[in-house]
Amino acid sequence: MTTSDRKGVALAVIASCQLMVVLDITIVNIALPHIQTSLDFSTTGLSWVLNAYTLTFGGLLLLGGRAGDILGRRRVFIFGVLLFALASLLGGLAQNSAELLAARSLQGVGGAIASPTSLALITTTFTEGPERNRAFGVFAAVSAGGGAIGLLAGGVLVEWLNWRWIFFVNVPIAVLIAVATPRVIRESARHPGHFDLAGAFTSTLGMVSLVYGFIRAAQEGWRDPLTIAAFCAAVALLTAFILVERSSAQPITPLKLFADRNRSGTYGIMLSLAAAIFGMFFFLTLFVQDILSFSPLQAGLGFLPVSLVVAVGAAISSKQLPRFGPKPLMVGGALFCASGLIWLTFTDIDSTYLGSILGPLLLFGLGMGLQFVALTLMAVSGVAAKESGAASGMLNATQQVGGSLGLSILVTAFGTASRNEAVDQLPSFLAQATPAERAVFRHTGQLPGVWGDHVLTSGITTAFLVAAAFTIVSALIALFVIQVRPSDLERLQGSADPAEVAR
Repeated sequence: MTTSDRKGVALAVIASCQLMVVLDITIVNIALPHIQTSLDFSTTGLSWVLNAYTLTFGGLLLLGGRAGDILGRRRVFIFGVLLFALASLLGGLAQNSAELLAARSLQGVGGAIASPTSLALITTTFTEGPERNRAFGVFAAVSAGGGAIGLLAGGVLVEWLNWRWIFFVNVPIAVLIAVATPRVIRESARHPGHFDLAGAFTSTLGMVSLVYGFIRAAQEGWRDPLTIAAFCAAVALLTAFILVERSSAQPITPLKLFADRNRSGTYGIMLSLAAAIFGMFFFLTLFVQDILSFSPLQAGLGFLPVSLVVAVGAAISSKQLPRFGPKPLMVGGALFCASGLIWLTFTDIDSTYLGSILGPLLLFGLGMGLQFVALTLMAVSGVAAKESGAASGMLNATQQVGGSLGLSILVTAFGTASRNEAVDQLPSFLAQATPAERAVFRHTGQLPGVWGDHVLTSGITTAFLVAAAFTIVSALIALFVIQVRPSDLERLQGSADPAEVAR
Protein backbone atom coordinates (compact mmCIF):
# COMPACT_ATOMS: atom_id res chain seq x y z
CA MET A 1 0.00 0.00 0.00
CA THR A 2 1.42 3.37 -1.02
CA THR A 3 1.68 6.25 1.44
CA SER A 4 -1.15 8.04 -0.36
CA ASP A 5 -3.38 4.96 -0.19
CA ARG A 6 -2.58 4.45 3.48
CA LYS A 7 -3.53 8.03 4.29
CA GLY A 8 -6.72 7.67 2.30
CA VAL A 9 -7.71 4.62 4.33
CA ALA A 10 -6.68 6.40 7.53
CA LEU A 11 -8.97 9.30 6.69
CA ALA A 12 -11.80 6.86 5.95
CA VAL A 13 -11.27 5.22 9.36
CA ILE A 14 -11.21 8.54 11.23
CA ALA A 15 -14.22 9.90 9.35
CA SER A 16 -16.19 6.68 9.92
CA CYS A 17 -15.68 6.99 13.65
CA GLN A 18 -16.86 10.60 13.67
CA LEU A 19 -19.88 9.68 11.55
CA MET A 20 -20.81 6.87 13.93
CA VAL A 21 -20.62 9.17 16.96
CA VAL A 22 -22.45 12.12 15.36
CA LEU A 23 -25.35 10.25 13.79
CA ASP A 24 -26.09 8.43 17.04
CA ILE A 25 -28.17 11.38 18.25
CA THR A 26 -30.46 11.74 15.24
CA ILE A 27 -30.72 8.01 14.54
CA VAL A 28 -32.07 7.54 18.07
CA ASN A 29 -34.47 10.49 17.71
CA ILE A 30 -36.43 8.74 14.97
CA ALA A 31 -36.76 5.60 17.10
CA LEU A 32 -37.99 7.35 20.26
CA PRO A 33 -41.73 6.54 19.90
CA HIS A 34 -40.93 2.85 19.35
CA ILE A 35 -38.48 2.76 22.28
CA GLN A 36 -41.14 4.42 24.43
CA THR A 37 -43.71 1.74 23.60
CA SER A 38 -41.29 -1.19 23.84
CA LEU A 39 -39.67 -0.30 27.18
CA ASP A 40 -42.62 1.54 28.75
CA PHE A 41 -41.07 5.01 29.07
CA SER A 42 -43.18 8.00 30.04
CA THR A 43 -42.87 10.98 27.69
CA THR A 44 -40.84 12.90 30.28
CA GLY A 45 -38.69 9.88 31.11
CA LEU A 46 -38.06 9.30 27.41
CA SER A 47 -35.88 12.42 27.29
CA TRP A 48 -33.25 10.50 29.27
CA VAL A 49 -32.60 8.34 26.21
CA LEU A 50 -31.02 11.46 24.70
CA ASN A 51 -29.77 13.07 27.90
CA ALA A 52 -27.90 10.00 29.15
CA TYR A 53 -25.77 10.13 25.99
CA THR A 54 -25.28 13.87 25.61
CA LEU A 55 -24.50 14.52 29.27
CA THR A 56 -21.70 11.97 29.48
CA PHE A 57 -20.48 12.86 26.00
CA GLY A 58 -20.40 16.61 26.67
CA GLY A 59 -19.20 16.30 30.26
CA LEU A 60 -16.23 14.04 29.47
CA LEU A 61 -15.33 15.42 26.02
CA LEU A 62 -12.39 17.53 27.19
CA LEU A 63 -11.14 14.71 29.42
CA GLY A 64 -11.19 12.40 26.39
CA GLY A 65 -9.01 14.82 24.45
CA ARG A 66 -6.58 15.08 27.37
CA ALA A 67 -6.38 11.27 27.59
CA GLY A 68 -5.21 11.10 23.97
CA ASP A 69 -2.45 13.60 24.62
CA ILE A 70 -1.18 11.79 27.72
CA LEU A 71 -1.65 8.11 26.80
CA GLY A 72 -1.26 8.19 23.02
CA ARG A 73 -4.01 9.14 20.60
CA ARG A 74 -4.19 5.92 18.61
CA ARG A 75 -4.39 3.77 21.72
CA VAL A 76 -7.10 5.93 23.27
CA PHE A 77 -8.98 6.15 19.96
CA ILE A 78 -9.22 2.35 19.67
CA PHE A 79 -10.34 2.03 23.29
CA GLY A 80 -13.06 4.66 22.79
CA VAL A 81 -14.33 2.98 19.62
CA LEU A 82 -14.51 -0.47 21.25
CA LEU A 83 -16.22 0.96 24.33
CA PHE A 84 -18.77 2.59 22.03
CA ALA A 85 -19.31 -0.78 20.30
CA LEU A 86 -19.84 -2.59 23.62
CA ALA A 87 -22.30 0.06 24.79
CA SER A 88 -24.19 -0.14 21.49
CA LEU A 89 -24.50 -3.91 21.81
CA LEU A 90 -25.82 -3.56 25.37
CA GLY A 91 -28.27 -0.89 24.22
CA GLY A 92 -29.65 -3.14 21.52
CA LEU A 93 -30.08 -5.99 24.01
CA ALA A 94 -31.68 -3.82 26.73
CA GLN A 95 -34.83 -5.36 28.22
CA ASN A 96 -35.93 -2.41 30.34
CA SER A 97 -35.47 1.33 30.60
CA ALA A 98 -32.69 1.17 33.21
CA GLU A 99 -30.54 -1.10 31.05
CA LEU A 100 -30.98 1.15 28.02
CA LEU A 101 -30.10 4.32 29.94
CA ALA A 102 -26.98 2.68 31.38
CA ALA A 103 -25.93 1.64 27.88
CA ARG A 104 -26.58 5.16 26.53
CA SER A 105 -24.42 6.64 29.29
CA LEU A 106 -21.62 4.22 28.40
CA GLN A 107 -22.03 5.17 24.73
CA GLY A 108 -21.50 8.79 25.71
CA VAL A 109 -18.27 7.89 27.50
CA GLY A 110 -17.03 6.02 24.42
CA GLY A 111 -17.96 8.92 22.17
CA ALA A 112 -16.24 11.42 24.46
CA ILE A 113 -13.04 9.38 24.24
CA ALA A 114 -13.13 8.66 20.51
CA SER A 115 -14.44 11.92 19.03
CA PRO A 116 -11.80 14.46 20.16
CA THR A 117 -9.04 11.92 19.60
CA SER A 118 -10.18 11.29 16.02
CA LEU A 119 -9.90 15.00 15.23
CA ALA A 120 -6.46 15.17 16.85
CA LEU A 121 -5.29 12.15 14.82
CA ILE A 122 -5.71 14.19 11.65
CA THR A 123 -2.93 16.52 12.80
CA THR A 124 -0.54 13.60 13.41
CA THR A 125 -1.45 11.69 10.23
CA PHE A 126 -1.60 14.43 7.58
CA THR A 127 1.07 16.96 6.64
CA GLU A 128 0.30 20.59 7.42
CA GLY A 129 -0.96 22.48 4.38
CA PRO A 130 -3.36 21.44 1.59
CA GLU A 131 -3.26 17.76 2.59
CA ARG A 132 -4.35 18.45 6.16
CA ASN A 133 -6.87 21.07 5.02
CA ARG A 134 -8.53 18.52 2.73
CA ALA A 135 -8.66 16.03 5.59
CA PHE A 136 -10.26 18.62 7.87
CA GLY A 137 -12.75 19.37 5.08
CA VAL A 138 -13.78 15.72 4.86
CA PHE A 139 -14.04 15.53 8.66
CA ALA A 140 -16.20 18.68 8.78
CA ALA A 141 -18.44 17.42 5.96
CA VAL A 142 -18.99 14.11 7.76
CA SER A 143 -19.77 15.92 11.00
CA ALA A 144 -22.30 18.16 9.24
CA GLY A 145 -23.87 15.35 7.20
CA GLY A 146 -24.05 12.85 10.04
CA GLY A 147 -27.34 14.25 11.27
CA ALA A 148 -29.03 13.80 7.90
CA ILE A 149 -27.63 10.29 7.48
CA GLY A 150 -28.86 9.41 10.95
CA LEU A 151 -32.38 10.54 10.13
CA LEU A 152 -32.55 8.31 7.06
CA ALA A 153 -30.73 5.36 8.61
CA GLY A 154 -32.93 5.51 11.69
CA GLY A 155 -36.08 5.54 9.60
CA VAL A 156 -34.96 2.60 7.47
CA LEU A 157 -33.75 0.46 10.38
CA VAL A 158 -36.78 1.04 12.59
CA GLU A 159 -39.30 0.53 9.77
CA TRP A 160 -37.67 -2.49 8.10
CA LEU A 161 -36.21 -4.21 11.18
CA ASN A 162 -36.85 -2.73 14.64
CA TRP A 163 -35.48 -0.04 16.97
CA ARG A 164 -32.78 -2.30 18.41
CA TRP A 165 -30.89 -2.20 15.11
CA ILE A 166 -30.10 1.49 15.53
CA PHE A 167 -27.65 0.24 18.18
CA PHE A 168 -26.64 -3.09 16.65
CA VAL A 169 -25.51 -1.41 13.42
CA ASN A 170 -22.70 0.36 15.30
CA VAL A 171 -21.04 -2.88 16.41
CA PRO A 172 -19.58 -4.21 13.11
CA ILE A 173 -18.60 -0.68 12.03
CA ALA A 174 -16.74 -0.05 15.29
CA VAL A 175 -14.97 -3.42 15.17
CA LEU A 176 -13.77 -2.75 11.61
CA ILE A 177 -12.50 0.68 12.66
CA ALA A 178 -10.62 -0.80 15.62
CA VAL A 179 -9.04 -3.54 13.46
CA ALA A 180 -8.00 -1.14 10.68
CA THR A 181 -6.62 1.64 12.91
CA PRO A 182 -3.25 0.03 13.88
CA ARG A 183 -2.57 -0.77 10.23
CA VAL A 184 -2.98 2.74 8.82
CA ILE A 185 -2.51 5.20 11.71
CA ARG A 186 0.72 5.63 13.63
CA GLU A 187 0.84 6.27 17.35
CA SER A 188 1.31 9.87 18.48
CA ALA A 189 3.94 11.07 20.93
CA ARG A 190 2.84 10.98 24.54
CA HIS A 191 2.89 14.24 26.49
CA PRO A 192 3.32 14.42 30.26
CA GLY A 193 0.37 15.67 32.26
CA HIS A 194 -2.35 14.60 34.63
CA PHE A 195 -6.07 13.95 34.42
CA ASP A 196 -8.44 16.41 36.03
CA LEU A 197 -10.78 13.65 37.15
CA ALA A 198 -12.27 15.74 39.96
CA GLY A 199 -13.21 18.49 37.51
CA ALA A 200 -14.66 16.06 34.97
CA PHE A 201 -16.79 14.16 37.43
CA THR A 202 -18.06 17.12 39.48
CA SER A 203 -19.14 18.93 36.31
CA THR A 204 -20.80 15.85 34.78
CA LEU A 205 -22.55 14.75 37.98
CA GLY A 206 -23.59 18.34 38.68
CA MET A 207 -25.27 18.63 35.29
CA VAL A 208 -26.89 15.20 35.68
CA SER A 209 -28.36 16.33 39.02
CA LEU A 210 -29.61 19.57 37.49
CA VAL A 211 -31.24 17.81 34.54
CA TYR A 212 -32.74 15.17 36.85
CA GLY A 213 -34.20 17.94 39.01
CA PHE A 214 -36.06 19.49 36.09
CA ILE A 215 -37.36 16.16 34.79
CA ARG A 216 -38.40 15.07 38.29
CA ALA A 217 -40.24 18.38 38.68
CA ALA A 218 -42.13 17.65 35.46
CA GLN A 219 -43.28 14.31 36.88
CA GLU A 220 -43.75 14.95 40.60
CA GLY A 221 -43.84 18.73 41.04
CA TRP A 222 -41.46 21.34 42.45
CA ARG A 223 -42.12 20.46 46.11
CA ASP A 224 -41.15 16.82 45.73
CA PRO A 225 -38.28 15.97 48.15
CA LEU A 226 -36.20 14.31 45.42
CA THR A 227 -36.65 17.33 43.15
CA ILE A 228 -35.35 19.65 45.86
CA ALA A 229 -32.51 17.25 46.73
CA ALA A 230 -31.44 17.06 43.07
CA PHE A 231 -31.22 20.84 42.75
CA CYS A 232 -29.28 21.11 46.03
CA ALA A 233 -26.84 18.42 44.85
CA ALA A 234 -26.43 20.24 41.53
CA VAL A 235 -25.54 23.51 43.26
CA ALA A 236 -23.03 21.75 45.54
CA LEU A 237 -21.38 19.77 42.74
CA LEU A 238 -21.14 22.68 40.29
CA THR A 239 -19.72 24.92 43.03
CA ALA A 240 -17.14 22.23 43.79
CA PHE A 241 -16.34 22.06 40.06
CA ILE A 242 -15.54 25.78 39.91
CA LEU A 243 -13.34 25.53 43.02
CA VAL A 244 -11.51 22.50 41.61
CA GLU A 245 -10.87 24.24 38.27
CA ARG A 246 -9.57 27.40 39.96
CA SER A 247 -7.00 25.45 41.96
CA SER A 248 -5.97 22.85 39.34
CA ALA A 249 -2.61 23.21 37.57
CA GLN A 250 -4.06 21.55 34.45
CA PRO A 251 -7.83 22.15 34.60
CA ILE A 252 -10.10 20.30 32.22
CA THR A 253 -11.96 23.59 31.69
CA PRO A 254 -9.57 26.56 31.65
CA LEU A 255 -11.72 29.23 33.32
CA LYS A 256 -9.63 31.97 31.69
CA LEU A 257 -11.43 31.11 28.44
CA PHE A 258 -14.45 32.85 29.92
CA ALA A 259 -12.50 36.04 30.62
CA ASP A 260 -13.01 37.16 27.02
CA ARG A 261 -16.41 38.82 26.60
CA ASN A 262 -17.00 37.54 23.08
CA ARG A 263 -16.06 33.98 23.93
CA SER A 264 -18.31 33.89 26.99
CA GLY A 265 -21.12 35.33 24.91
CA THR A 266 -20.53 32.71 22.23
CA TYR A 267 -20.77 29.91 24.79
CA GLY A 268 -23.98 31.44 26.12
CA ILE A 269 -25.46 31.63 22.61
CA MET A 270 -24.53 28.01 21.90
CA LEU A 271 -26.02 26.91 25.23
CA SER A 272 -29.35 28.60 24.41
CA LEU A 273 -29.38 27.54 20.77
CA ALA A 274 -28.63 23.89 21.58
CA ALA A 275 -31.44 23.90 24.15
CA ALA A 276 -33.86 24.90 21.40
CA ILE A 277 -32.44 22.48 18.80
CA PHE A 278 -32.56 19.37 20.98
CA GLY A 279 -36.03 20.20 22.25
CA MET A 280 -37.44 20.99 18.80
CA PHE A 281 -36.29 17.68 17.30
CA PHE A 282 -37.36 15.65 20.35
CA PHE A 283 -40.93 16.96 20.47
CA LEU A 284 -41.41 17.27 16.72
CA THR A 285 -40.40 13.61 16.34
CA LEU A 286 -43.16 12.65 18.76
CA PHE A 287 -45.66 14.92 17.01
CA VAL A 288 -45.16 13.67 13.46
CA GLN A 289 -45.23 10.00 14.50
CA ASP A 290 -47.87 10.06 17.26
CA ILE A 291 -50.20 12.77 15.94
CA LEU A 292 -49.59 12.83 12.16
CA SER A 293 -49.09 9.02 12.11
CA PHE A 294 -45.83 9.21 10.11
CA SER A 295 -43.85 5.99 9.79
CA PRO A 296 -40.20 6.18 10.99
CA LEU A 297 -38.99 6.43 7.40
CA GLN A 298 -41.47 9.19 6.60
CA ALA A 299 -40.33 11.04 9.73
CA GLY A 300 -36.68 10.76 8.67
CA LEU A 301 -37.47 12.05 5.20
CA GLY A 302 -39.60 14.82 6.69
CA PHE A 303 -36.64 16.20 8.64
CA LEU A 304 -34.19 16.09 5.72
CA PRO A 305 -35.01 19.63 4.49
CA VAL A 306 -33.51 20.95 7.73
CA SER A 307 -30.09 19.52 6.86
CA LEU A 308 -30.26 20.95 3.35
CA VAL A 309 -31.22 24.43 4.54
CA VAL A 310 -28.52 24.35 7.26
CA ALA A 311 -25.97 23.81 4.49
CA VAL A 312 -27.39 26.76 2.55
CA GLY A 313 -27.29 28.97 5.64
CA ALA A 314 -23.69 27.96 6.38
CA ALA A 315 -22.66 28.80 2.80
CA ILE A 316 -24.31 32.23 3.05
CA SER A 317 -22.64 32.81 6.40
CA SER A 318 -19.18 31.93 5.07
CA LYS A 319 -19.54 34.39 2.19
CA GLN A 320 -20.97 37.25 4.24
CA LEU A 321 -18.71 37.00 7.29
CA PRO A 322 -15.88 39.12 5.81
CA ARG A 323 -18.35 41.85 4.84
CA PHE A 324 -20.60 42.09 7.90
CA GLY A 325 -18.76 40.20 10.64
CA PRO A 326 -20.32 37.50 12.83
CA LYS A 327 -22.66 39.61 14.97
CA PRO A 328 -25.44 40.31 12.39
CA LEU A 329 -25.40 36.63 11.38
CA MET A 330 -25.75 35.52 15.01
CA VAL A 331 -28.63 37.91 15.68
CA GLY A 332 -30.39 37.23 12.37
CA GLY A 333 -29.93 33.46 12.64
CA ALA A 334 -31.37 33.41 16.17
CA LEU A 335 -34.41 35.41 15.04
CA PHE A 336 -35.00 33.02 12.14
CA CYS A 337 -34.93 30.11 14.62
CA ALA A 338 -37.31 31.94 16.95
CA SER A 339 -39.72 32.63 14.08
CA GLY A 340 -39.78 28.97 13.09
CA LEU A 341 -40.47 27.85 16.66
CA ILE A 342 -43.21 30.42 17.22
CA TRP A 343 -44.82 29.23 13.99
CA LEU A 344 -44.75 25.66 15.36
CA THR A 345 -46.74 26.73 18.42
CA PHE A 346 -49.81 27.06 16.15
CA THR A 347 -49.86 23.33 15.34
CA ASP A 348 -52.83 21.28 16.50
CA ILE A 349 -54.21 17.78 15.98
CA ASP A 350 -55.56 18.80 12.55
CA SER A 351 -52.21 20.17 11.28
CA THR A 352 -50.48 18.76 8.21
CA TYR A 353 -46.80 18.45 7.37
CA LEU A 354 -46.91 20.77 4.34
CA GLY A 355 -49.22 23.27 5.97
CA SER A 356 -47.74 23.53 9.47
CA ILE A 357 -44.37 21.74 9.74
CA LEU A 358 -42.26 22.23 6.62
CA GLY A 359 -42.24 26.05 6.69
CA PRO A 360 -41.08 26.31 10.32
CA LEU A 361 -38.44 23.64 9.68
CA LEU A 362 -36.98 25.63 6.79
CA LEU A 363 -36.88 28.83 8.83
CA PHE A 364 -35.27 27.05 11.76
CA GLY A 365 -32.68 25.30 9.58
CA LEU A 366 -31.70 28.55 7.85
CA GLY A 367 -31.22 30.19 11.25
CA MET A 368 -28.98 27.35 12.45
CA GLY A 369 -26.85 27.50 9.33
CA LEU A 370 -26.35 31.26 9.60
CA GLN A 371 -25.06 30.91 13.16
CA PHE A 372 -22.82 27.84 13.19
CA VAL A 373 -19.81 29.18 11.27
CA ALA A 374 -19.95 32.52 13.11
CA LEU A 375 -20.15 30.82 16.52
CA THR A 376 -17.19 28.55 15.80
CA LEU A 377 -15.17 31.52 14.58
CA MET A 378 -15.86 33.60 17.68
CA ALA A 379 -15.07 30.67 19.99
CA VAL A 380 -11.47 30.44 18.72
CA SER A 381 -10.90 34.09 17.78
CA GLY A 382 -7.95 35.57 19.65
CA VAL A 383 -7.07 32.29 21.39
CA ALA A 384 -3.43 31.19 21.60
CA ALA A 385 -2.67 28.22 19.34
CA LYS A 386 -2.01 25.93 22.31
CA GLU A 387 -5.49 26.69 23.70
CA SER A 388 -7.49 26.56 20.46
CA GLY A 389 -8.36 22.91 21.05
CA ALA A 390 -9.71 23.69 24.51
CA ALA A 391 -11.70 26.66 23.18
CA SER A 392 -13.34 24.72 20.34
CA GLY A 393 -13.81 21.66 22.56
CA MET A 394 -15.58 23.84 25.11
CA LEU A 395 -17.98 25.02 22.38
CA ASN A 396 -18.77 21.39 21.53
CA ALA A 397 -19.22 20.48 25.20
CA THR A 398 -21.45 23.53 25.69
CA GLN A 399 -23.62 22.36 22.80
CA GLN A 400 -24.12 18.89 24.31
CA VAL A 401 -24.69 20.08 27.87
CA GLY A 402 -26.92 22.94 26.72
CA GLY A 403 -29.00 20.50 24.71
CA SER A 404 -29.50 18.23 27.71
CA LEU A 405 -30.28 21.06 30.11
CA GLY A 406 -32.62 22.74 27.65
CA LEU A 407 -34.45 19.51 26.87
CA SER A 408 -35.01 18.90 30.58
CA ILE A 409 -36.50 22.40 30.98
CA LEU A 410 -38.73 21.87 27.94
CA VAL A 411 -39.83 18.51 29.35
CA THR A 412 -40.81 20.33 32.55
CA ALA A 413 -42.89 22.82 30.55
CA PHE A 414 -44.38 19.94 28.56
CA GLY A 415 -45.34 18.03 31.70
CA THR A 416 -47.02 21.03 33.33
CA ALA A 417 -48.99 21.97 30.20
CA SER A 418 -50.00 18.33 29.60
CA ARG A 419 -51.35 17.93 33.13
CA ASN A 420 -53.37 21.15 32.83
CA GLU A 421 -54.78 20.10 29.45
CA ALA A 422 -55.67 16.65 30.81
CA VAL A 423 -57.73 18.32 33.55
CA ASP A 424 -59.52 20.42 30.91
CA GLN A 425 -60.21 17.38 28.69
CA LEU A 426 -61.42 15.09 31.49
CA PRO A 427 -65.07 16.28 31.59
CA SER A 428 -65.41 15.80 27.82
CA PHE A 429 -63.82 12.36 28.09
CA LEU A 430 -66.12 11.23 30.92
CA ALA A 431 -69.16 12.40 28.97
CA GLN A 432 -68.29 10.76 25.64
CA ALA A 433 -65.87 7.86 26.27
CA THR A 434 -66.81 4.27 25.44
CA PRO A 435 -66.43 1.53 28.08
CA ALA A 436 -63.24 0.34 26.35
CA GLU A 437 -61.76 3.85 26.48
CA ARG A 438 -62.66 4.17 30.16
CA ALA A 439 -60.90 0.87 30.81
CA VAL A 440 -57.75 2.15 29.10
CA PHE A 441 -57.87 5.29 31.25
CA ARG A 442 -58.26 3.29 34.46
CA HIS A 443 -55.36 1.00 33.50
CA THR A 444 -52.86 3.59 32.25
CA GLY A 445 -53.97 6.85 33.81
CA GLN A 446 -53.67 8.40 30.33
CA LEU A 447 -56.52 9.80 28.25
CA PRO A 448 -56.86 7.71 25.07
CA GLY A 449 -57.86 8.70 21.53
CA VAL A 450 -58.52 12.28 20.51
CA TRP A 451 -58.44 13.45 24.14
CA GLY A 452 -54.91 12.11 24.52
CA ASP A 453 -53.92 13.75 21.24
CA HIS A 454 -55.10 17.11 22.57
CA VAL A 455 -53.08 16.58 25.77
CA LEU A 456 -49.92 15.63 23.88
CA THR A 457 -50.26 18.49 21.40
CA SER A 458 -50.84 21.07 24.13
CA GLY A 459 -47.66 19.96 25.93
CA ILE A 460 -45.63 19.96 22.72
CA THR A 461 -46.72 23.43 21.59
CA THR A 462 -45.89 24.80 25.04
CA ALA A 463 -42.42 23.25 24.74
CA PHE A 464 -42.01 24.96 21.35
CA LEU A 465 -42.88 28.30 22.95
CA VAL A 466 -40.21 27.85 25.64
CA ALA A 467 -37.71 26.78 22.96
CA ALA A 468 -38.49 30.02 21.09
CA ALA A 469 -37.69 31.91 24.28
CA PHE A 470 -34.26 30.23 24.35
CA THR A 471 -33.51 31.44 20.81
CA ILE A 472 -34.62 34.97 21.70
CA VAL A 473 -32.20 34.86 24.64
CA SER A 474 -29.42 33.86 22.23
CA ALA A 475 -30.34 36.81 19.97
CA LEU A 476 -30.18 39.19 22.94
CA ILE A 477 -26.77 37.85 23.97
CA ALA A 478 -25.49 38.32 20.42
CA LEU A 479 -26.91 41.84 20.28
CA PHE A 480 -25.71 43.15 23.63
CA VAL A 481 -22.67 41.02 24.55
CA ILE A 482 -20.82 40.28 21.31
CA GLN A 483 -18.46 43.06 20.23
CA VAL A 484 -16.71 42.62 16.88
CA ARG A 485 -13.35 44.37 16.88
CA PRO A 486 -11.78 45.91 13.76
CA SER A 487 -9.01 43.31 13.97
CA ASP A 488 -11.62 40.56 13.71
CA LEU A 489 -12.97 41.97 10.45
CA GLU A 490 -9.45 42.48 9.12
CA ARG A 491 -8.62 38.87 9.83
CA LEU A 492 -11.78 37.72 8.05
CA GLN A 493 -11.21 39.98 5.06
CA GLY A 494 -7.72 38.59 4.70
CA SER A 495 -8.97 35.01 4.56
CA ALA A 496 -10.08 33.41 1.32
CA ASP A 497 -12.41 31.14 3.23
CA PRO A 498 -13.87 32.24 6.60
CA ALA A 499 -15.09 28.69 7.17
CA GLU A 500 -11.43 27.64 7.18
CA VAL A 501 -10.73 30.21 9.91
CA ALA A 502 -13.65 28.82 11.89
CA ARG A 503 -12.48 25.25 11.47
